[in-house]
This record gives sequence, C-alpha cells and structure tokens, in this order.
Amino acid sequence: MSVRPARGTHFDVTAPVVVIGAGACGLTAALAASDRGAAVVVLERDRAPAGSTALSSGMVPAAGTAAQARRGIADSPQAMAGDIQRKAGGRADPALVAAVCRCSAPTLEWLMHDHAVAFELVEGFLYPGHSVPRMHAPPGRTGAELIGALADAARRCPTVDVVTEAPVTALYGEPDGRVAGVQITRADGRTETVGCGALVLACSGFGGNRELVARHIPEMAEALYFGHPGNRGDAASWGEALGGETLHMGAFQGHGSVATPHGILITWALMMEGGIQVNALGERFSNEHRGYSEQTLAVLAQPGGVAWNIFDERLDRLGRQFEDYRTALACGAVRSADSVAQLAGVLRLPPGALAASIAETAGDGRDRFGRDLAATPALQAPYFAVKVTGALFHTQGGLRVDDCARVLRRGGTGALPNLYAGGGAAVGVSGPDVAGYLSGNGLLSAVTLGRLAGETAAAQQVR
Repeated sequence: MSVRPARGTHFDVTAPVVVIGAGACGLTAALAASDRGAAVVVLERDRAPAGSTALSSGMVPAAGTAAQARRGIADSPQAMAGDIQRKAGGRADPALVAAVCRCSAPTLEWLMHDHAVAFELVEGFLYPGHSVPRMHAPPGRTGAELIGALADAARRCPTVDVVTEAPVTALYGEPDGRVAGVQITRADGRTETVGCGALVLACSGFGGNRELVARHIPEMAEALYFGHPGNRGDAASWGEALGGETLHMGAFQGHGSVATPHGILITWALMMEGGIQVNALGERFSNEHRGYSEQTLAVLAQPGGVAWNIFDERLDRLGRQFEDYRTALACGAVRSADSVAQLAGVLRLPPGALAASIAETAGDGRDRFGRDLAATPALQAPYFAVKVTGALFHTQGGLRVDDCARVLRRGGTGALPNLYAGGGAAVGVSGPDVAGYLSGNGLLSAVTLGRLAGETAAAQQVR
C-alpha cells in the first residue's frame, strides 16, 4: 500500500466523495454524504459488504433516544460520555468522546426514520460500565443483520454506488496532503483509478496484520483474531504517509467469550446476569463483571488459554434471545448437566473445585475479585457450559481525528485538506489500552464518525 504523487495522473472516473470500505462506518458515511447532496462511490474489497461489523453483535450505544424515552429511561450525551471516560480512566480525547455521544441518538434516529435501518432498545441487563440501558441493536441481535440493512439502504440511494471486489491498493496525493484519488487493483491484475474531491477512510484497523499486532499489541500476537482478515492497517499507513497522526495504537477490543473450537461469540450477558468462568482446574480466576474486553487477557492467561462459561437454565433462556447463542446450541457448543457432579464429568473438571466455584454464586457480598455476588441470583441446576477462549476483535488505535472526523496532521498543525476517517480507521474513545473499552465503543465510533465524515465531506464538495 502506498501514496503516489498525483501530478500527471489521469483518473478513469471521478466522484465528489469516495469511501474506502463498506462496513458500518463506510455505508453510514455514504448515506450521510448522499443525504447532503453529494454523489458517492464506495469501494469494497470483498464480494459483498460485511467487514468486522458482520462479525459483531450489532449493538450500538446511544443516549437520549426515543426508545429510551418510551421506557422512562433518563439518559444524556453527558452521562454517556461520563461512562466512557470512567471506563477509559479519563484517557480518551474529551472532544471526540463528546462528539460521538452527542451524535449517537440523532444518528440512530436518522438511520431508522430516513433509511429503514431497524434498531430496538436492548433491555433486561446492563453491559459492563453502562449506567443505564442504552444499547440498541437490530431485532436479531447480529452485526450481519445490521450490515445487511445498511447495504440495502445504500442500494436504495440513487447517488450511492457501492463497487465490490475493488480493493484499493494506492492513493494519489498532493504535496500539501490533499488526496486526488485512488487506485483499484482487480483480482486479474487490472488497475483502475478513481479521482475524488474528498476521501473517507472506513477500512477499519490492523487486527488482520500479524506484524502490526505484534508491534503494537504484543500481548495479543498469538491470540485468535475474530475480526475481518482484510483489516490490514491500510488506513493508518496512508494517513501517516499524507502527514496524519496516529494515536493509541496499543488499544484494542477483545472478548473473553468466544466458543472454541466453534468460533462463535457467546454473549457476555450470561456473565453479567449471574454466570461465572472457571479454568481447567475448575476454579474462578477473575471478576467477570469487569468487562468482556479486558477479560480476554484473563482467559488467555489460564491453562491452555481457555475457560468454561458456567450458567444455568435461567441464563440459557436469556442467551436464546441472541442468534449467535442459538447457533452455538445448534453446533453443540453448549453442554448441559442435571447436577454439579454430572457437569464436572461432562467437562472433565475436578468436581470439588467446580462445586466450590458454583457455590460462590450464592454469596451475599463482594468476593475476593471484587464482584458483588449479591447482585445476581445464585446458579441452580440444571447447569450449562460453553468452552471459550479470548480473542482480538478489532483495534482501537488509529488516525487522530477531530469532532468532524477530519484527519489531523502530526504536530498539531490542523487537519488534512480532504481526508476523513471513522470506525477502526480512526482512533477510538477507549483510551490507550484494552481496559478502556466500554461495550459498544466500536460500532459507536463507526456509525457516528461515519455520519460526521460523510456530512463534512459532502459539505466540502457541494458548497
């Protein structure tokens, strides 16, 4: 991947706004730019839009939505920003946090009302770090459903052209950092060039690049990668070559609950509502309520890098609300037993240790890990279990952007002329490491920065 001199380059076609990547960020950016009057070309390397969005649970946090109001839930962008900063230890960019929180509810309402992208408020449990219910998701609770709805919306827009199987392999730049266009290299080696008035980088982070992961996130160098393999770090490389700045490259979202060897995400709602994790010795090893992202490292530190999610019939019913969990059931990833002794035999765990771990859930206060066991009911037979591992989902470091999603130059000298970034291509709101990730931060940045990037890029072209 390179940035080539634009001088003397003839472009085969030109579009006012070009977007690289057709995930949630790219498609949201395209819809926003189109609504502001700009024609948009979206370039997607795969045969169909998917990206890391399709692998997610499709949940987007938003504060002050109509759905919350109907349930009598008091929330605000300021409260949401407070939750994000508490999780990040106050280390996320305050202006960026304020921007994505302020934009969250209007963005979901716009997608629902103007583009028929369905969201509903997720109720019945709180994800770690959120002070009120504010997760919104498609009815099926999957990212595949979300990306499908966004792709359908883009197809309905006459001024949005999504071009698939079109990997971008180079940018063309001016000496001042302005992007003049891009090069596409087709599977048969043919190249095409597309000029642009503005470019939106929505091609995610670098989780699929083992070399960059080893350099920036060495603790995850050998971990399962649960994101899109096309996330190679192109956006950060291009942005830096044009004079942009990267930030918090060691930050990432992991998940400590991916069924192994099935590779299916098991919802963390099971842990938040009373489940526990035990290792191969049948012992608990952490506070399962800290958050599923930092739990990644805790699980990977156990023997064999695996753990067992232990829960009961009440939580099995909760899990069945999620399509991923239903898939895990169909694949045989979920085991069950009528007693602790039987469960220990099924899982080949020491029965005494497993019994002691399950008995801990009947506690009436904080345990040795700091979890408030009194906050959830004790586990009761029959029991259920899933063998899980920790995985890298997506990186949270990336190009530094302002509150309009403009890529900022190194040295604090303002923004690049016509380059925008969102989602995994931009720095997130999780601070510098895994501990700062608050549930939903990834898709929050994708849809809000995508909308801001699309609107600002379009305004630059149609004014």
